[in-house]
Amino acid sequence: MVGAKIVIIFDFDRTLIDADSDRWVVENMGLTHLFNQLRPTLPWNALMDRMMEELHSEGKTVEQIAECLKDVPLHPHTISAIQSAHDLGCNLKVVSDANEFYIETILKHHGLERYFSKVITNPISVDGEGRLRIFPYHMASCNLCPPNLCKIQASLSEKGKSRFIYLGDGRGDYCPTLKLDKGDHVMPRKGFPLSDHLLSDPNLLKADSHEWSNGQELESILLQLIEKLYKE
Repeated sequence: MVGAKIVIIFDFDRTLIDADSDRWVVENMGLTHLFNQLRPTLPWNALMDRMMEELHSEGKTVEQIAECLKDVPLHPHTISAIQSAHDLGCNLKVVSDANEFYIETILKHHGLERYFSKVITNPISVDGEGRLRIFPYHMASCNLCPPNLCKIQASLSEKGKSRFIYLGDGRGDYCPTLKLDKGDHVMPRKGFPLSDHLLSDPNLLKADSHEWSNGQELESILLQLIEKLYKE
């Protein structure tokens, strides 16, 4: 693989972490009832921004949200896989429909932020009153992705110059995996929507697929793929 780099792209929710960060905050900060009421009426990104408005109205601070996020489960083998992949010279990125605050808070809590060259996700700001605001990354035209973030447009800018390993679990990860080339690899989480989509029509996929179920399997498969790519 002379002259090429290995780019490893992690989805965040239910891939890098063992939870959905949006739902974690909703459930652990007492928002489940309001969330269920509003879920049919708002797009996901706007719904999460509305949840932040509700927390602010209840007097909950950004610091309290951060403390809640620090309890999100992250498998120790996933942590060591990230560290090992970085040490082996891979370029690691996160591409997620979560948001900057959630992702950066969790990565920093586990000492992982320095291993990633880029985090591509929905931006945030904290307004003058201390309320966390969540905004869409962009309005995507792709009919396979969420309306605010097409992961293929965001993540594969180095396509053609690098070999890719893409790890994901959800429907939003289907679009980028279909754009991977022969010689690239996708790691769908077993039993989740991405795996089901790929199994429904495997002929659409040019990359090699490797299912995993937990952090231990993620680490083992990922490091094997990195070794294989470096030998090619």
